[in-house]
Amino acid sequence: MGSAAIVIPGIILVIFGIIFNFQGHGIVGPESSFMYQSEDWTNYGIVISVAGVILILIGYVVEKKRQT
Repeated sequence: MGSAAIVIPGIILVIFGIIFNFQGHGIVGPESSFMYQSEDWTNYGIVISVAGVILILIGYVVEKKRQT
């Protein structure tokens, strides 16, 4: 259960990061949104996704160490 508590939020962060990135590019979301076609949110989406990937990797390492 310990690694799932790290991996699941990581997956959620990756999903949100991708959505924010797409909104920043103007691919998804309402045009009235402050995030729509905003270069800042494109960058935020990338950073959020990378943070999610890092959490997933940490969870993977924790699980591998627990198995040994």
